[in-house]
Amino acid sequence: MVTISLLPQVIKSYKTKATKDISIAYTLILITGLGLWVLYAMLNSIIPLAIFAGVELLITASLLILKLKYK
Repeated sequence: MVTISLLPQVIKSYKTKATKDISIAYTLILITGLGLWVLYAMLNSIIPLAIFAGVELLITASLLILKLKYK
């Protein structure tokens, strides 16, 4: 559930082209944390964590791209 928690926001942002209330700082901090989580999981061979954190990282990166595109 946590992995897909940002998906509704990404879909809404894509449909409405409105992202002014989304914080870039929050998104960058989240991307950094998720990237570190993926790295940790890969270094420790925790495949399920690497997969789910990787998916969440991609969803969050999509949100950042939409934020930058639709300022």
